[in-house]
Amino acid sequence: MDVATLARIAHVSPAHFTRTFQAVFGETPHRYLQRRRVERAMFLLRSSPESVTDICYKVGFNSLGTFSRTFREIVGVSPRAYRRSSPPLPAAPNCFAMAWTRPN
Repeated sequence: MDVATLARIAHVSPAHFTRTFQAVFGETPHRYLQRRRVERAMFLLRSSPESVTDICYKVGFNSLGTFSRTFREIVGVSPRAYRRSSPPLPAAPNCFAMAWTRPN
C-alpha cells in the first residue's frame, strides 16, 4: 500500500497525509516503513541462521545495497556486524523479543 492509497482512504491529499503522518510519528511514511522492516531484520538476524541476503528480501527490500545502507543508518552498524555482536535472543514470546531489539 502506498501513500497515495492511504491518502485516498483518509480523504486527504498525499502531501497532507505525509505532513500529518510526520507530525504525529516524527518521520515520513517511507522512513517509518523502513524502520519497521529493519526491526524485523534485526530480529531475524538474531534468531535465524538465514543469510543476510535472504533476510533482506524477506523483510521487503529489493536490493541488498539499499538494505545494508538503510540498516546502517538506523542501527549504526552493518547487518553482518550486528549479527556478530549480538548474542542469541533468550527464549521469550516474539512480541517481547521484537520490542526489546527495536532501535531508538
